[in-house]
Amino acid sequence: MAQVPAARNTLRILALLSRIDVPVSAARIRAELDLPRSSTYHLLREMEAAGFVMHIPGEQTYGLGVAAYEMAQAYTTQQPLVRLGQKRLRELAVQAGGSGHLSRLVGPEIVYLVEVRSPGAQALITDVGVRLPALRTASGLAMLSVLNDAQVKAVLASLPDIPSGPAPVPAPSLAGGADAAAPGPDHDTDHATTPASGDFAASTDTTRPTLRRLLAELDAIRTRGFALEREAVARGQESVSVPVRDHLSRPAAAITVTHPVDSLDEAGRAGLVRSLREASAALGAAVFGAR
Repeated sequence: MAQVPAARNTLRILALLSRIDVPVSAARIRAELDLPRSSTYHLLREMEAAGFVMHIPGEQTYGLGVAAYEMAQAYTTQQPLVRLGQKRLRELAVQAGGSGHLSRLVGPEIVYLVEVRSPGAQALITDVGVRLPALRTASGLAMLSVLNDAQVKAVLASLPDIPSGPAPVPAPSLAGGADAAAPGPDHDTDHATTPASGDFAASTDTTRPTLRRLLAELDAIRTRGFALEREAVARGQESVSVPVRDHLSRPAAAITVTHPVDSLDEAGRAGLVRSLREASAALGAAVFGAR
């Protein structure tokens, strides 16, 4: 196995700073970890630039930076979400005859925290720790729909373009008033053809979706209360997702069910959406006290 001393020593420095409750000097870091002087300062500069280490010039000491605390906060949030979400995900997966997923939004990507499959469900690529572009997934679109337009633009600022995917499908019209799909978003006029509304993740190569169309689709998701993705991640599979909100009404996670395309009729899909909403509300209340 190839050795990566810089990566190993970076982790050793972070572990040391997490064990000591006060900022320490570079000299102490070098002594504790038996590191070369030049390497120590080089690593500390890189870690400071990335926000994982904070330098206190007046004291010439180093402590954990904001990025390290954000990672710790993410971990403490994820654990109760995972622990409390598994039982409900299992029930949802059985209800749909597919897989249940819990994911978080990390910049322009989602990361899967839990996957639970019902008996006989197809194995998917959505294992724990897998990352996918947020715009290709129902989970990502569900969480982005909780943000306002300015926040969405900030999250996606690092993307050179909005990705495309397989052929689109319209969002299903669910029986039951509030469950009905909202009217589709405005279409771009600079294309000969435009994808149907309701499945932004499935845009074709000849109809590159614009930011305007994305924001319109997110508005439609807010209205109907769920996001849909069909065959943009796995052939023959579709996903339905709703966001889990924290106590400040921010997107803490998404709870999602993936099942074979057309395996649920209109009543079955409406029932699944209701169950997802109930699970989302219960999870948000249990973890964050959200209402």
